[in-house]
Amino acid sequence: MKLREFFDHGLPGEFKYFTLAHFVPILLLLGIIFILFKYQEKIRSLKNEDLIRLTLAFVMIIADMSYFWHKMYIGADIKDHLPITVCGWTAILGGFMLLSKRQTLFDIVYFFALAGSINALITPAVITDNGPTHFRYYQFWIEHLSIFIAVFYMIAVHKFRPNLKSAFKSMGALIMLTIIALYVNANIEGANYLFLSSTENGDSALNFLPTNIGLRIVIMGSIISVLYFIAYLPWIIKDKDLKKVN
Repeated sequence: MKLREFFDHGLPGEFKYFTLAHFVPILLLLGIIFILFKYQEKIRSLKNEDLIRLTLAFVMIIADMSYFWHKMYIGADIKDHLPITVCGWTAILGGFMLLSKRQTLFDIVYFFALAGSINALITPAVITDNGPTHFRYYQFWIEHLSIFIAVFYMIAVHKFRPNLKSAFKSMGALIMLTIIALYVNANIEGANYLFLSSTENGDSALNFLPTNIGLRIVIMGSIISVLYFIAYLPWIIKDKDLKKVN
């Protein structure tokens, strides 16, 4: 395979859901999360533990930036690839979260990941045309897996956790991003940031939503609220169990 072909647009329908190309990255993620919890004490006590966070932060930020470099390389229209995505901002904020260990950044990243980016793992519609023979496949999985690794790294190694205020902080950040997306969608012909205007190109759970923008936003907001609750539910259960013990 020529290097130019590796970095090109991809082949229509090359990536298939629920195949090895889909399952292997997810299994790799689960394996890494298991290791983080199993060896959390050893990792925390490492003399150069900060280098792990620095390396992961570097990977996250470079992975996100490489998306735009790749689009420039293949000659994509930049207006169709502005940095107005949940996953993109989750990667950037996640990188700074690792470097600074700031609770506010964790609050936003936790819910963005577990209530938003997780959809990309289940139905990665944006890489429908990019399988293991193309750069975009690896860029996508490295960026998205690193988001979840960062979240669970902070939970396992540094004992970070969300609270109820965390959900509202994250929701506030999401509303701000939504307002920006709505403005851009309204002013750039064909723009569909956050998939607020229409469906995705590939198969996705979002494709079942109505095309009416107002109704679409209401339903998406309701679904996201439920997903936020599900993301916070393990901590509600944990807190109740601790109260029973005490």
